[in-house]
This record gives sequence, structure tokens and C-alpha cells, in this order.
Amino acid sequence: MSAHGPTPASQIADRPRGWQARKSASTRLQIIEAALRCFIELGYFRTTTAVVASTAGLSRGAMLHHFPTRADVVRAAVEHLHAKRLRAFRSAVENLPSGGDRLRGALDAYWEQANHPMYAVFLELSVAARTDPELAAILEPAEAAFERELRRTSIELFPEWSDLGENFDLGFDLLISVMDGCAVGFLK
Repeated sequence: MSAHGPTPASQIADRPRGWQARKSASTRLQIIEAALRCFIELGYFRTTTAVVASTAGLSRGAMLHHFPTRADVVRAAVEHLHAKRLRAFRSAVENLPSGGDRLRGALDAYWEQANHPMYAVFLELSVAARTDPELAAILEPAEAAFERELRRTSIELFPEWSDLGENFDLGFDLLISVMDGCAVGFLK
């Protein structure tokens, strides 16, 4: 039970049961976070399973127990990366004021996402996927899910735009493309 009442059953069902399951979930998260740090510091191509294991403070065998291949750890890291970006965006826009400032707040929230080091990882993975079919197979569904959720969040924030149909889609795509393109110029 939390300070805000009972914990919903859906959250309880998602929690790992037992000490070993919690330890395993914690180790998996440690590996995923280490992979993302490696992507930021070393880039996608120089990130190996051995480097990820070392960064996570684990033996390579322990890492391979949780993620048998590089593709497995990359897949988990991509999913985690997109989930983190969406949570951060949702958190930033949850309490925006009504009125004109709400639009500016939403734009600022997305701009902050596009200027985060994790965005550079996202871009690098996107470019690498152009010539890496295995990475493309991992990245494309994650990107599509991210875009759907971002679009859905935008409609929730601005329900008055839902009647615009194709005009909303065009404006949304244009705005995201322009902001993403501008953010590329600020990458370090």
C-alpha cells in the first residue's frame, strides 16, 4: 500500500516476484543503462558486449546470461531509450497551463528532448540502421511506437486539433522534422 492508497493490481502484476526475479530485473536494467552510457561515450559501433559488461560492473558471462547477443542488448536499450524519452516528455507537459503558454511549453519540452544526449544516441542509431539490417529491424518498430505515442500525447494536450485531420498530421510532421533538424546542428 502506498501513501496514496492501495497499489493498483496492474502495477503489482508488472513487478518481478521474489528476490531472484527482482535481482534479475535490476541486473538487466544495470546492463541496459550501461549500454546507453556506452552509446553516448563511445558510439554505437564501438559499443561491444564486453565493454557494456565492464561498464555495468559485471562479468561478460553475467551480461550474456541476460542478453545472449549484442542485438538483444541493443533491442532492450532502444526500447528503454524510447520509453525514457516518452516519460520525460509526458512529465514535462503534464502540468502545462491552459492557453497560449501551453503550446510554448509543449514545444520547449520537445526541444529539450531533442537536445538531450540520448537524442544523439537516437540519431546515431538511426544513421547506423541505414546499413545495418539487424539494427533497422530493432529500431523501426521502436521509432514507430515512439512517434505514435508522441502524436497521441499531442492530441491529448491539444484536443481542439483532433478535428484537423490531415492538416494536423502535416503540421505535426513538419514541426517535428524542423525541430529535429535544428537539434542536429547543436549536437556535440
